[in-house]
Amino acid sequence: MHGDGDGWVFDADGSRYWGRFGAAGLLLCAPVDGGVSVLLQHRAIWSHQGGTWGLPGGARDSHESVEQAAVREANEEAGIDAADVAVVESVVTHQAAGWSYTTVIANAPSAVATVGNGESAELRWVPVTEVAALPLHPGLAQSWPGLLARLS
Repeated sequence: MHGDGDGWVFDADGSRYWGRFGAAGLLLCAPVDGGVSVLLQHRAIWSHQGGTWGLPGGARDSHESVEQAAVREANEEAGIDAADVAVVESVVTHQAAGWSYTTVIANAPSAVATVGNGESAELRWVPVTEVAALPLHPGLAQSWPGLLARLS
């Protein structure tokens, strides 16, 4: 389903960002084997920054909060049921002129089952101690240390 948020925003320096009203991603955490794991999406090669690992997420529609957008996108891209998501906090992890990306941190009761769509080459529950070793989407790579500190 495409909403009114789909589209590129261009910064004065030529950088482009997806989401006319900003974008949001879901950092979904769950207890796994005595530790904490997070749901990551291996982005389809055809997508922007394809081949990297990131969060399920995308453009925010004009009528949505960042939390609503992140949960909707996680449902669309990973089959995550909103009933399995307990939002903890929202953190703006990137800002540009007229655009922002917000990471919505949430908990799930367990590593819930996922169902990817065409935007995902793979979905995986990754222990937080192993996230930084993956080829991360540049935005997630930059924000991961601060996000990890919030999970501890």
